[in-house]
Amino acid sequence: MARESALRGGALIWLWLSALVIVLDQLVKFVVVEALQPYVPYPVIPGILNWTLAFNTGAAFSFLADQQGWQRWFFTLLALVVSAILAMWLRRTPRNDWRTALPLAFVIGGALGNLIDRIRFGYVVDFIQVYIGNWPFPSFNIADSAISVGAVLLVFFGLFAHEKTASKHAAR
Repeated sequence: MARESALRGGALIWLWLSALVIVLDQLVKFVVVEALQPYVPYPVIPGILNWTLAFNTGAAFSFLADQQGWQRWFFTLLALVVSAILAMWLRRTPRNDWRTALPLAFVIGGALGNLIDRIRFGYVVDFIQVYIGNWPFPSFNIADSAISVGAVLLVFFGLFAHEKTASKHAAR
């Protein structure tokens, strides 16, 4: 009975990682907002990396940032729906399947970290600016990084799990 109860929650225990991403993201954003002037680059690694405080009312790459404000609620709803779907996926994932649970937890934590900004401020606080020469990559934050790393890991582990399973079956 206890084992069945433990299995019922699947990999939801991995939500601790989502919570860690949220806390780290919000803590760093708080420090950055207090310490940096908006849109003033502070070189960290000259020619590669600046801390540049920016406020993004859109999504990735400032997509829809020039709209009238409806995008705030659209991206809020999107973050809630995606996080709920991923949490259901996590619940159905075996607890020890870290190759699925870890990326899902990263994406959930990142989505909710940015969601907090949207609800509190109406925009997302970004501050990491990578650039090469005169070409700057759009500013991003820890939550964005968690989403990106989680998505890449899902694809990466999905491809390798498929290859691993196929090669095991071929060897038989």
